Amino acid sequence: MSKTVYQLIAEVAAEAAKAGIAKGKKNQQQGYQFRGIDDVYNALAPLLAKAGLVILPRCMTREVTERTTRNGGALFNVVVEVEFDFVSSHDGSKHTVVMYGEAMDSADKATNKAMSAAYKYAAMQAFCIPTEGDNDADATTHEVAAKPKVNEQFARVFDGAIALLNGSPSVDQINRAYVAVAGLLGQGQDEKVSVLQRQIGIKAKQLGYEVDKERKCFVDAIGAIELGGSDFPGDE
Repeated sequence: MSKTVYQLIAEVAAEAAKAGIAKGKKNQQQGYQFRGIDDVYNALAPLLAKAGLVILPRCMTREVTERTTRNGGALFNVVVEVEFDFVSSHDGSKHTVVMYGEAMDSADKATNKAMSAAYKYAAMQAFCIPTEGDNDADATTHEVAAKPKVNEQFARVFDGAIALLNGSPSVDQINRAYVAVAGLLGQGQDEKVSVLQRQIGIKAKQLGYEVDKERKCFVDAIGAIELGGSDFPGDE
């Protein structure tokens, strides 16, 4: 008798519930027990084959972030969005399950681990296989160095300049903002600072202020304070 994909999912879930999948592996860093991807494969493979249910993965997105370990080494964090087509081999009916997988690795295995994690949890949730906790994506736990704190003064000056650009600043405010932003150079975010400097210059021109190359500042009909720097846009 032909069976739909939903009948087969229910059938596999009923069979899987009889024995379940024991937590036979242990995370060495944090000490918790977990079910590995091989445990899921070993338990489900014969059930899927017997029922005639096929699971086909399709990776939709993949994001990679390079982090640094506490020891200074490279660590790759990968997040994948995967669609799993549950297909009935009886009538071709299909149901798609979307799952995310995330994993870290210091070499080239992060994507493999993330795909395995996505499959494991898609199967566990689709077939209602009980599990405790939600932190068992992998057998290892990586120690990641904390992200550097944003310099408060840098943020205050930078955000203040951006807020100024949203209004109609005087020529004096434009000059002071340019000087303050120029003082942020050399703090590891020079490209970001340079972009803001150019935006200040564009804003000044939009407001009708001109560059006084000798005094190194923007001026209007009244005059303006001097910048006293060699990196003024008029020098370019």
